[in-house]
Amino acid sequence: MVRYYVPSLLMFFASSATAFSPSKVLTKPVTSRPNSALSMALTLYGSPGSRSPLVNWAANELDLSLESGDLSKNPHPFGQIPCLTDDNDVLSWANASLDPICFLETPDGKVYDTGLKNQNKRIDRLEDILSKSPFLVDGEFTIADVAVASYLLYVIQFFPDVDLHSKWPNIVRYMKECAGREGYGKAFGDRVQSYCVARLGEMESGAGKEKKLFGMF
Repeated sequence: MVRYYVPSLLMFFASSATAFSPSKVLTKPVTSRPNSALSMALTLYGSPGSRSPLVNWAANELDLSLESGDLSKNPHPFGQIPCLTDDNDVLSWANASLDPICFLETPDGKVYDTGLKNQNKRIDRLEDILSKSPFLVDGEFTIADVAVASYLLYVIQFFPDVDLHSKWPNIVRYMKECAGREGYGKAFGDRVQSYCVARLGEMESGAGKEKKLFGMF
């Protein structure tokens, strides 16, 4: 059973920059679907080739239905995706903690490499947390894990030659566990899920490298 947090989905979008301190973001644990404003109709403006599936994963874990919005009517003030709306509010995506670590960009915003090829103090801290617990909050899967694992799993899709296991074996174990979840497979598709689980298994066993799934983005 997934342990849910209220208002978990709202805080996931608005405050995922603090994902390394999930107790500050996700509060009041409950064991059933949250009864909140987010139980209303939710519309997601996005596309499979963007980071929108992260939103779908969170919604899957919370058993929330999403409608696909017309991108020509995206209400985000800057036209950015993914953008999630309910009947009244606009919720946008943010992740200031992991993005600049996982993806190194040129001055004009093009990703050219991943920072996970080198040692990193924040990732070391994450490794330490996961050496003591299978997940980030109280040993149970929460939306905090969606926020963190989704970015880590993007890295191995675009940079499959990166070696994570030699530096962070507990993170690799964690990524594999998260990638194997039903909610992840529904959001990203069977092909992506199978690739991630297989690639992480290869890291654990020291097997060979795969070709890139998507290529540079």
